[in-house]
Amino acid sequence: MGGCFSKPKPVEVKIEVVIPEKERSKEEMSPNGKASPLIYKVNGTARHYHLEEHPIASNPYHNPKDMVEASVCHVKDLENGQMREVDLGCGKALLIKESGEFHAVGHKCPHYGAPLVKGVLSRGRVRCPWHGACFNIGTGDIEDFPGLDSLPRFQVKIEKEKVYIRASKQALQTQKRTKMMAKCISLSNYNLSSTNVLIIGAGAAGLVCAETLRQEGFSDRIVMCTMDRHLPYDRPKLSKSMDSHPEQIALRPKEFFCTYDIEVLTEMQVAAVDIKSKIAVFKDGFKMEYNKLLIATGNMPKALSCKGKEMENVFNIRTPEDANRVVKLATSKNVVIVGASFLGMEVAAYLAERAHSVSLVELEEVPFKKFFGERVGRAVMKMFESNRVKFYMQTEVSELREQEGKLKEVVLKSGKVLRADVCVVGVGAVPATGFLKQSGINIDSKGFIVVNKVSPGAAPVGGRAGGTGSPLLTEELPGDSKLLPQMMQTNIPGVFAAGDAVTFPLALRNNKKVNVPHWQMAHMHGRIAALNMLAHGTEINTVPYLWTAMFGKSIRYAEPETCPG
Repeated sequence: MGGCFSKPKPVEVKIEVVIPEKERSKEEMSPNGKASPLIYKVNGTARHYHLEEHPIASNPYHNPKDMVEASVCHVKDLENGQMREVDLGCGKALLIKESGEFHAVGHKCPHYGAPLVKGVLSRGRVRCPWHGACFNIGTGDIEDFPGLDSLPRFQVKIEKEKVYIRASKQALQTQKRTKMMAKCISLSNYNLSSTNVLIIGAGAAGLVCAETLRQEGFSDRIVMCTMDRHLPYDRPKLSKSMDSHPEQIALRPKEFFCTYDIEVLTEMQVAAVDIKSKIAVFKDGFKMEYNKLLIATGNMPKALSCKGKEMENVFNIRTPEDANRVVKLATSKNVVIVGASFLGMEVAAYLAERAHSVSLVELEEVPFKKFFGERVGRAVMKMFESNRVKFYMQTEVSELREQEGKLKEVVLKSGKVLRADVCVVGVGAVPATGFLKQSGINIDSKGFIVVNKVSPGAAPVGGRAGGTGSPLLTEELPGDSKLLPQMMQTNIPGVFAAGDAVTFPLALRNNKKVNVPHWQMAHMHGRIAALNMLAHGTEINTVPYLWTAMFGKSIRYAEPETCPG
């Protein structure tokens, strides 16, 4: 499915299949084996699944008119381990020489467009200089994150000591390649309230899981559900580019979900999970059966505990609407930001030139001291102060005062009173796992879902009825079956978890359980969870990495010590 769904009123759920008049005389099953009903009603609200076929564009690599070939250099122009951007006349490619062989791929990272020639080449992979994504130089495939797309790969040949590249003109222009994906080809015995894979959460972890399943040839039903009103979007941009509209930061366009039959239910909150019956119960009463479950609900922002916290013009930045509203209200006004977190500091940097004043309140002595140390923290603080951001450190908010129903002042425990037309709260987050407390799924004392490296007796078996043509999902076998790696799986067979809400065993810390709430790691979790649903026995092999950008400066950080859960 490729559209968004509106949230129905929370009353008794009744499902009614509606078949268009022109379809009533047709067979129950469409020629491709899909059930013909395309609409169901919940409380009178029609919801479209859009499971009809969508043609996929032909591969431009196979179109001779689209191809260009050019001599780009002499074989001796590059030494082993070197990279060079080369121009083919209608676009550039990245030429690489390693172990005596030449390779050619796209020259820009598909994530944000970074020039890969400025990245790092090592052991058959090139790493993006901005955000650390890694690509295989032989295939162009993305092998470490962030990002969703791979690089186009171009043909290289050597003639008379000259290096020639043959490439698709279209690929040279787009500089990205979406991996081939399966579609949902078998929906016999179609049941709107049943799915093979249910993904709770539509962030990076959930989306990468769904895409990985399709990339690996899984052709049964996949349903994602989210409390948000939008299709998956680039959440880190909410504090870095606050006036962006949802369409501008969407991770995939609506048509993508239609084409690959990844159904997304928006404004749908799961209230409980029945692990024995394999049923997810939604807040509005709707129930959905599943075969495999991925929980990727992420974190929820912490609220202030002081008087006035529910007042108008006090915000947590959680959605595009939140960010857009803050920018509108803060323009030429007084802004107070509570918490020198990454979110708080990024919001302060974004609003510094737009607001009349920006004040930042923080309990610690120095921003980012926990991550970067005192020296870097003080340098960052000085940069902010030179851009008119005022710090109030080692204090907390004691009260938010209003005038005529709107925020007017922020009172600090130090006694200082700050003028405030807008307040943005960035004091941390908690895992969004409250709905799992009675489920039997293992949750630690801080609310994180605990996932394991190995679970007993994983062996491949067939999916639900109608799953012909899909790779096999795993089911747990009783007894003393062979141990297989099933990373990202919870204590409940068939229930996986990924992203900010989990603690997982990290190899570089001797498999100690950690929580790493980074965008890059959420991507990796989603991929690893999908591969283990398919019994590939894949483990996480990556270094936790984060980045931030403020006042045109970028800080990139690989964590040698990761926060324990």
